[in-house]
Amino acid sequence: MSRPRLPQTPAWWFDGSTPPLWARAVAPLYAGAVALRWLAYRRGLLRPRQAGVPVVVVGNLIAGGSGKTPLVLAVVERLRAAGWTPGVASRGYGREDAATPRWVEAGMDASLCGDEPLLISHASGAKVRVDRDRAAAAVALAAAGCDIVVCDDGLQHYRLARDVEIEVQDARRRYGNGLLLPAGPLREPLERAADCALRVLNLGVAADDAAAACAGEWPMRLGIGELRPLVGGRGLPLAAFAGQRVHAVAGIGEPERFFSMLRDAGIGVVPHAFPDHHVYTPADFEFGSQLPVLMTEKDAVKCMAFAQPGWHAVPVAAQLPEAFWQALLERLPQPLP
Repeated sequence: MSRPRLPQTPAWWFDGSTPPLWARAVAPLYAGAVALRWLAYRRGLLRPRQAGVPVVVVGNLIAGGSGKTPLVLAVVERLRAAGWTPGVASRGYGREDAATPRWVEAGMDASLCGDEPLLISHASGAKVRVDRDRAAAAVALAAAGCDIVVCDDGLQHYRLARDVEIEVQDARRRYGNGLLLPAGPLREPLERAADCALRVLNLGVAADDAAAACAGEWPMRLGIGELRPLVGGRGLPLAAFAGQRVHAVAGIGEPERFFSMLRDAGIGVVPHAFPDHHVYTPADFEFGSQLPVLMTEKDAVKCMAFAQPGWHAVPVAAQLPEAFWQALLERLPQPLP
């Protein structure tokens, strides 16, 4: 189901201010459409499509980033270690010609498949299929030899039957003002969270005792890997940039999280925030000073064609308790030998 598209995250979603009148007027209409669609599936008027293999959906209730991509990558890795051959289904948000399903291939331009699917393909080596009909993507993955499908951002895509749902929340933003789009960030009512088998709370890089997981939530922290140069050279630890000033580039749901991570490492940050899924050009990097450039992996996959020496991608990896992985695997059948 389509939802209101806004150029950037509205401040009133998370800062406690009152939403504008137009947003409060539209929200009940959106709520009605969500409720009708939910009832249609619950009462059998619409039926989900089976992929023929188990399906794990990773998603969130709010619009914008919450840490889904690192978790998708971690789920793929753990399933592979357990004997599965996972594939990833994604809508491919922001890509050109969104009506055309595609296999994500090495070296593909992000404009054809979306930045997150390209990153997932590059980082995991798994088959990735982009299709606005994620049920069709899951069926294609099964036909291509995948014996389990991980759906990236599919909680609201009821057309795809699923075995396990994982909800991801950002520990700092949570559900914002708790209102539905466009008055608030919610895609569905808060009650929807109770349907998810597993709920993950993204605490970010730094241990944050104030944002400790509540009952029924699994804490996820992000570990920083070795920085990857976009043009030749050897990887470096983040600590190699401590005490230096850098241009920090982030076109993600919450750029400040990335900038804070670098500051916490003792790096002097010159921040450059871009809209989520921004399509970069060389002109975006005309900063007026020659400093190292650090960017998220999601941004880096879109900048390879014009990358310069001194540009580095900062990888992060999801870290969850072992008990979380046990809980996930217990909800799935055993992989076939």
